[in-house]
Order: sequence, then C-alpha cells, then structure tokens
Amino acid sequence: MINSLSRRDMLSRCSTGFGLLALQGMLGSKAALAAKTHLKPKAKSVIFCYMSGGASHIDTFDPKPELKKYAGKPMPVKIERTQFNKNGNVFPSPFEFKQYGKSGMPVSSIFPKVGEMADDLAVVRSMTSKVNEHAQGNYAFHTGFPFMGHPSAGAWVSYGLGSANENLPGFVVLNSAGSVAPHGGVGLYGSGYLPAGNQGSILQVDNS
Repeated sequence: MINSLSRRDMLSRCSTGFGLLALQGMLGSKAALAAKTHLKPKAKSVIFCYMSGGASHIDTFDPKPELKKYAGKPMPVKIERTQFNKNGNVFPSPFEFKQYGKSGMPVSSIFPKVGEMADDLAVVRSMTSKVNEHAQGNYAFHTGFPFMGHPSAGAWVSYGLGSANENLPGFVVLNSAGSVAPHGGVGLYGSGYLPAGNQGSILQVDNS
C-alpha cells in the first residue's frame, strides 16, 4: 500500500536537500580560495610550458663537448635497461654553441635571438633523474614522484594561490589542436590528495 504524501510533507522533507545544495555551493566557493600559508605569496599566477617531445637539452642550452670524442661509439658508461632495451651509440649535438651575455651562458645556434637575452634567463643544468621511461618520467616531472597519486605542480599552485574567480578553474591545461595528454595521461594534471577542485581543467586549443 502506498502512503499518500501531502505537499506540506514533501516540501518539509525536501528542504533538507535544498540546504545541502546551498552548503555544497558555499564549500565550493571556499575551495576556490587560496590556502592559508605562513608566508605571503609573491606570485599571482604561474605559466608552465611543458613541451612533450621538445628539443633536447644538449641541442639548446646544455652543451656536452665530451660527446664528440665518443661520436658513433657505444656509451662508455653503463646505461640502465629501458623498455625496449635498445640503447644506441653516442650522437653529439650537430649544432654550434656560443657564449652570450655577462654570464657567458652557452646557447645553441638554434636560438640566436634567445642568446641576446641570456642575462635575463635562469637555466638549470643540475637536475638528474633515475627514471628512463616516458610515463614514469612525466609523472616525476609533473609531481616529483614516478607514479600516479600525487598532486601535480599545477595543483599545488592552485592550492597555494587559489583562483582569481570562483566561477573559473584555478588550474587550466591548454592542449594544442590534435594533441592528447602525454605519456601518463590526465593523471599528470591531477590533484592527488589535495581537494579535487585543484586538479587541472583541460582545454583543447585551435591553432588556427
């Protein structure tokens, strides 16, 4: 037997749900705010350019002159096994390098105009990695760990700085037309154990 429900009873029971919907909206607004930190951030936003399959460091800002000595020969040091275990011979950069600015920064002939701004750039050449696979390397690059489950750099920035507009995401990923997520997938832009509102919102860009 179905018990009848008066309009008054229905509104009374549904009012609790309406309140929860309002609470969800309030909590969403709170999540868009920056996290409280012991130091006031100086940056308002961050633009992070990640070029999957970009130019090699030895062809741009990190010359390795010693490689010319071993050109065409097997690597003189042990190389860890890779996915397909195909380690080729040494291939030095075919480009010439020139020192620019007061700092004497070496810049490849690929970027002569960039070389003119050498004293305004900061190039880090001390980074190393124990990861030699694409997916794990991408996770290590974006999150600091070679496996999924940790917040990406963008999620941390969103968590620390918040969003300039509560109706817009604080972390946006721009994919060029026709491209897909790099090896590792959309987890590269995840929020991990941070609030879900800090994960990246992926937008496809029309190159035209």
